[in-house]
Amino acid sequence: MSLTTPSTVRELPPTTWGRVRQSRRVADKSMRIITASFTVIAISVLFWILGMLIVKGIGGLSVATFTQITPGPGSEGGGLANAIAGSVILTFLGIVVATPIGVLAGTYLAEYGKGSKLADLIRFINDILLSAPSILIGLFVYVILVEPLGGYSGWAGGVALGIIAIPVIVRTTEDMLRLVPGPLREAGSALGAPPSVVITSITWKAAKAGMVTGILLALARIAGETAPLIFTALNNNFWFSADLMGGVSNLPVTIYMFASAPYENWQQLAWAGSLIITMSILLLSIIARRIVRGSK
Repeated sequence: MSLTTPSTVRELPPTTWGRVRQSRRVADKSMRIITASFTVIAISVLFWILGMLIVKGIGGLSVATFTQITPGPGSEGGGLANAIAGSVILTFLGIVVATPIGVLAGTYLAEYGKGSKLADLIRFINDILLSAPSILIGLFVYVILVEPLGGYSGWAGGVALGIIAIPVIVRTTEDMLRLVPGPLREAGSALGAPPSVVITSITWKAAKAGMVTGILLALARIAGETAPLIFTALNNNFWFSADLMGGVSNLPVTIYMFASAPYENWQQLAWAGSLIITMSILLLSIIARRIVRGSK
C-alpha cells in the first residue's frame, strides 16, 4: 500500500477525508485526556504526601523541637536541635568536598576535553556515579575511612555525601559552560588572554548562575540521604564533638530510628523532622529556580 501524499489527500472523496479528520480529532482528544489524567494522578500523589507531612508534622513542631536534644528511650519531651545541627554540618562538609571537584571536573569536560577519549570515559563514569545507589557509596566510604579510623565520624559522613553530590555538580557545570557562546571565548583569546584566564574571567562569570544552581540542587540532593550516613556518621542522642569523631546526630537517621520506635513522642518528632527536611529541600529548589530565571 502506497503512502498518502498531500496531493493524493486532496484527491480523496469529501466523505473519506471527513472521516480521516474526525479520527484524528478523536485520537488527539483521547491523548489529551490520557496525559491530563496521569498528570492529575502524579500531582495528587505529591499533594497527598505533602498534606500528610504538614498535618502530622506540624503537631510535633514547637520551640523545644529546635532547642532541645533528642530524647532517650521512654523519656518524654525532647527535640531535634542536635540532629538539625548535625545535618547542617554534614551537608556543609559534603558540599565543601564536592564543589571544587565537581566544578573543576565539569570545566575540564566542557573546555579542555572536547572530543577526547578521556573526557568520554569521565562522562561515562560520572553517569554511573550519578545513578549509583547511595548505600553502595556508604559502604565504600565505610571501607576506606570508617574502618581505618577505627570508628564512625562526621568526616566520613561528609565524604560520603560529597561523593553523591559530585556527579550532579559535574553534569550541571559542563552543561552550563557549553551554553556560553563561543564568541565570548574568542574575544578573550583575541585580547591575548590564556585559556585559564578566559575560563575564570569570562566563561565562569557567564555561567555563574547555572553553576550556583547546580550546587544548590546537589545540596538538596544530599540533604535527605539516610543510607550512606548509617555506614559513616551513624547517630547519637547528644551534641557532636568538636573533632566530629564518633557518631554524629543527623536528621535522616534520627527520622528512620524514631519512626520505627514504639514511643509516641519519638514518632511525633520523626514526622516533625520529615517536615523540616521536606520544607528545606523545597526552599532550596525554589531558590535554584529563581536564580535560573534571574539569569535568563
